[in-house]
Amino acid sequence: MTLEVGEALGGRLGAEMTLWAGACFSQAMSKVFIVYIMASRKNGTLYVGVTSNPVGRIWQHKNDWFERFTKRYGVKLLVWYEVHENAEAAITREKRLKEWHRAWKVRLIEEKNPDWRDLHRELTGQE
Repeated sequence: MTLEVGEALGGRLGAEMTLWAGACFSQAMSKVFIVYIMASRKNGTLYVGVTSNPVGRIWQHKNDWFERFTKRYGVKLLVWYEVHENAEAAITREKRLKEWHRAWKVRLIEEKNPDWRDLHRELTGQE
């Protein structure tokens, strides 16, 4: 089951966040699981991931924390995400998305984000 971000976080996105070592969710938000797609640019390289710490994970992508794939291909734009109530559901969804054809992932992104805007501010409430 997926939830809207505001619903999953009690409508307090941003208000309950703290920054620590590149940003992480406060304890109140530690049980939110996000499946996400990062991109290098519109129709560029895609990366599918899952995290319980979206603020910290997006910061890591944007700041080349990962030496291999995301840094090599410049995957820094959060173009799609989905909130889950538990880790099992999020991990299952991530595994399924990783098996999808690229065209299916592009269609998924463009259904909610046709301009491929960077959604990190929407998700994290940060500038």
